[in-house]
Order: sequence, then C-alpha cells, then structure tokens
Amino acid sequence: MGQESSVLVAIRSRSPMPAVGYREEMDLSVADAFVIPESELGWSFSTSGAPGGQHANRNATRAELSWDLAASDAVGEELRARLTTALGTRVRDGVVSITVGESRSQWRNRQLARRRLAELLEGALHERRRRLPTRPSRSATDARIKDKRRRGADKRLRKPPEIE
Repeated sequence: MGQESSVLVAIRSRSPMPAVGYREEMDLSVADAFVIPESELGWSFSTSGAPGGQHANRNATRAELSWDLAASDAVGEELRARLTTALGTRVRDGVVSITVGESRSQWRNRQLARRRLAELLEGALHERRRRLPTRPSRSATDARIKDKRRRGADKRLRKPPEIE
C-alpha cells in the first residue's frame, strides 16, 4: 500500500494542472530587481472570446491581472517614477493591467498573465542607452555629393534642347 500511494503522488505532481481546490499564492519576482507580493495583485475574471464553444461562453476563463504601481510597497520612489515613465500609457491611474483570454483554462490564462506582467515590467526596467550623435565621414559626404551631381546631370539630359 505504501508503494502505491508514493507512485500516485509522483504521477499527480507531474500534472501541469493544479489539484482541485488548489489556490496559487506566489509572489511575482521581476528580474531580480523587486518582488511583488501576491496580496498586491488583483484578479478579475470574465467570459472569454477565445475558442471553446459553450465552455468559453459559460465559464469565466479570461483573466485580468492588475497591479497598483502607485500604491505598491514593493518598489521605491525612484523605481516607481522610472517604471511609470517607461510604461507610459500602460499605466492608468497608477494601475498596470494585463488581460489574457487565449486559453480555455482559467489557470493557464492566470499563468500567462503573471508571466506577461513580469516581462512587461522587466522591459520597462531596462535602461535605454543614449544614442551618441555621429557625423558621416568625409569620403561618405564626397560620395553623396558626387552621386547628387550625377543624378542632376542625368535629369538635365532628359530635357529637350533649348532653341535660341
């Protein structure tokens, strides 16, 4: 009996789907920069427009994940300002929202929403390098001017001859 139960546990643990009554409570780690506590993440669910027939019409599988960036204790003031600037229109009234309804499974949509929020915030954390202004080389400038003169000469040749 002891061997059967250990095999059964091993089979269950390999399943990609959670057990019935399973409630995932995990903090969301963002690029080793900060961690958003699960308590700061807000979820709402609605029926999805994704494929699934009657299942999609009757079950709330679309997941919307919201995180109140303005009121979050997970980030400092400097990081909050940087994220707000980088995210731009993705932040509405201080709240970042991600909506996912691609899968028939609410659990899968929740996982996708968590991953996309983390990726979005990671991208916003990445500092853009300032472009260093450069000048074209002298040979490149000379080649450009020479080419302009050649094209101008070609166009002049297209004109009918002037009669004096």
